[in-house]
Amino acid sequence: MFEFHDPGELRDGDLALVLAQTHPEDPAIGWAPSYRFTMVRAGQGTRLGRIDLRVGESHQLVMYAGHIGYEVAPEHRGHHYAARSCRLLLPLARSHGLIVVWITCNPDNWASRRTCELAGAELVEIVDLPGDNEMYWRGERQKCRYRIDLS
Repeated sequence: MFEFHDPGELRDGDLALVLAQTHPEDPAIGWAPSYRFTMVRAGQGTRLGRIDLRVGESHQLVMYAGHIGYEVAPEHRGHHYAARSCRLLLPLARSHGLIVVWITCNPDNWASRRTCELAGAELVEIVDLPGDNEMYWRGERQKCRYRIDLS
């Protein structure tokens, strides 16, 4: 049985991650247990975006969805909040026994690719999405797979 951990304080200068919710595993639809955090400006509470940590090792997660997903509000982009948030989540990922964290993004999303690099991830490959994948149904065709080694 999966047990969620207390993430403790997650802060980097003017950035803080606030736990918004947890989601249990749902094998029927292939979802891993996950944490959702709100990125906020520390001390002010201004919402900057969100970041998720998905815990598991399924083929879908490792190959296409990734362990970490993020979104920064357009008016707050350019401050590396997503990359900083990714780094803040690595100890929590490690506490769940992950030794590798995968982050994926679309090949034409240059801002997200740069975020992965700033977070310390290395591009491993670009893979084609299979036709039965939900992201494929939404019009996506490929994913860049970035790896962060936690060992």
